[in-house]
Amino acid sequence: MLIAAVLLLACAGLVGYGLLDTEEEPEKPSTPTAAVTYEVTGDGTAEISFLGRNEDGTATVVRDAELPWKRTVQVPLGTAPTVAIVLGEKGGQASCTLAIRGEHVQRATATGAFGRATCAGALPAGGN
Repeated sequence: MLIAAVLLLACAGLVGYGLLDTEEEPEKPSTPTAAVTYEVTGDGTAEISFLGRNEDGTATVVRDAELPWKRTVQVPLGTAPTVAIVLGEKGGQASCTLAIRGEHVQRATATGAFGRATCAGALPAGGN
């Protein structure tokens, strides 16, 4: 009888511990990323869209960004980092540059009213 009572208390203790354990589930392993630097030079403002750290592939858009503008973000491996600029009605000239892990990849220039330019690169899934 004493053994049964001890076992019952031990089981109740384990069940109570399970109910009181509020530790959160471990986070999913994060996707490997690489540092990507987007830079837009020029005068005035531009609409800038760029790919940052999100896994659904949607872009971040900065409207009426004051130039010069620069941002370094983490981009998931296996995606194509891209920055696009659109000038306003007044036009002008602006250039975008893209660097992956500090290495220059591409440069493009937009000119004139509603001028557009896009810089893109590649991040292999293996991280090479």
